[in-house]
Amino acid sequence: MTDQTPSLDDMNARSREVFRRVVEGYLETGSPVGSRTLTRTLSEQVSAATIRNVMQDLEYLGLLDSPHISAGRIPTQQGLRMFVDGLLEVGDLDGTDRAAIDQTMGGNSDDVTTLLDRVGSALSGVTQGASLVLAPKHEAAIKHIEFVSLAADRALVVLVFADGHVENRVFTPPPGQTPSSMREAANFINSLAEGRTLTELGHAISREMKTRRQEIDSIARELVESGAAIWENKGESTERLIVRGRGNLLSDDDQSDLARIRTLFDDLERKRDIAEFLDLTEAGEGVRIFIGSENKLFSLSGSSLVVSPYMNADRKIVGAVGVIGPTRLNYGRIVPIVDYTAQLVGKLISDRG
Repeated sequence: MTDQTPSLDDMNARSREVFRRVVEGYLETGSPVGSRTLTRTLSEQVSAATIRNVMQDLEYLGLLDSPHISAGRIPTQQGLRMFVDGLLEVGDLDGTDRAAIDQTMGGNSDDVTTLLDRVGSALSGVTQGASLVLAPKHEAAIKHIEFVSLAADRALVVLVFADGHVENRVFTPPPGQTPSSMREAANFINSLAEGRTLTELGHAISREMKTRRQEIDSIARELVESGAAIWENKGESTERLIVRGRGNLLSDDDQSDLARIRTLFDDLERKRDIAEFLDLTEAGEGVRIFIGSENKLFSLSGSSLVVSPYMNADRKIVGAVGVIGPTRLNYGRIVPIVDYTAQLVGKLISDRG
């Protein structure tokens, strides 16, 4: 196998056709495709020996693999990725599949959870695979927020909304955070939360950070201009104000300014951490993930996920739907099914506000 990632541009027409036929044959039958089979389907008449040589070259590139010495070839994961990205021909949605999805979503319930349950059932039934449905995250004013440490690299945020909705999200906290720092972040956010959504809270903290930054610049300006101090990495998260060698000659007023700057820096750093908490909270995994099997499915080799986001009336991505199955998925059929389902869910979510 080569150290460089191959591309379709590196192949001649014969190699591309052999590669495409092998992958399509494998996706259709699940079995290795041999050279003699390809001699009957290629557009040009070539010998089985010539095809074997081409298949060996593709195997050397890491695109094909041979399960047994005497067997045909199957695509590798890298080969499947290249096929899906560059050679997959996606057809129109089959009328039978469209009717099955439309029928499943034809109810008039205003319950979004019920709707998404039906979506999961529809995808599973139509594709014979496991379905994944990521529910839209709630966007309402926050009443209370709580951070709970689960492990060194995992934390839970509990969101209580003003309308009574409660939601949990799991996220990876910034490095070095402790249960104490999480409580401090939650207390500060709760002090600003009344009447604000998560997005609005983020804007409020950004404004406070900008105010602190302006105060620091204003106080430090005279010290820098006089040569008593210099900036290091100004504007970056690692910035600091360094007092030069003649710092012992600073006046009492200068000493007071430095103390004030240190206080402002500490406050700015806390707000940076809190802003990062909010960003991670908004991006955190919603616990309402409907999936036809356990989460371990994602970590298994030999599984694929075809997923498409759906949007609300403001064209904002609020969730996703998908199908999980073996790598030998009929991608040409699954892709339009998932795409159509995502568009339909987005419309239904928008209609319900």
